[in-house]
Amino acid sequence: MKASRTAAATLLSALLIAFGFNQLLIPHRMISGGVSGITMIAGYATGLNIGWLYFILNVPILVWGWRELGLRFVGWSLVSVAATTLFLQLVPQKPLVSDIMLGAVFGGVVVGFGSGLALRSGSSSGGFDVVAAIVTRKRDISIGMLIFVMNGSVIGALGLMTKNWDVALFSLLSIFTSGKIIDLIHINHVKMTAFIVTSRTEAMRESLIPLYRGVTVIRTRGGYTNEEKDMLMTVTTRYELSELRKIIAATDPRAFVNIVETVAVLGEFRKPTV
Repeated sequence: MKASRTAAATLLSALLIAFGFNQLLIPHRMISGGVSGITMIAGYATGLNIGWLYFILNVPILVWGWRELGLRFVGWSLVSVAATTLFLQLVPQKPLVSDIMLGAVFGGVVVGFGSGLALRSGSSSGGFDVVAAIVTRKRDISIGMLIFVMNGSVIGALGLMTKNWDVALFSLLSIFTSGKIIDLIHINHVKMTAFIVTSRTEAMRESLIPLYRGVTVIRTRGGYTNEEKDMLMTVTTRYELSELRKIIAATDPRAFVNIVETVAVLGEFRKPTV
């Protein structure tokens, strides 16, 4: 069931990305940044098929991702890249809107939604998404903003080469919008701290270990009952919060749980295997 949901989300994300490219960005000669932006620049300059260029340039990045992130993530990313390449051949290249501003904003929304959906389902749309996923496993930063910074460098190169700063800056607006949408959907970087007061300390501790998060056990005493219990504290991501709730409910339905959003985490925060 999980594999079928991932497949459906991956295919839908590929369709959204192809739609955003062919109907909102490419007709106005804008680029999306990153690997896709490089392929668009090459396609505009040479007339070669942008979809196939997109696939070819993603291959070495996916090989790197396989070494750093594992086969599952890269396998689904390869499906996403292949599906995006296919949809780029099927979705007609014609402008959905005549205003370049609308194309930039809504192109960013559509492409960002597709990329965020792929990341949230456990894959990616390839390109700089894979690079960002590798970096954010080692650094606690926003993946959407990291993609924006990397893609912005491609936009700068486009402006310097073509001297057409209008299109370059509209492309940058599209990428910024895309990054914001990715962060709304892909919420792995948002940290949550859970305080769990339970009488089943050892069972709860063992149940939380598979989340690959540190668990601190603190001895507490109830102010009203004067009863001593243990409180387990753990920091997780908002994306993993639903899984944490299921574990707590299954282990000790009577546990008292307080969950708060964490402003910052200092020290090691281990990322889960993608």
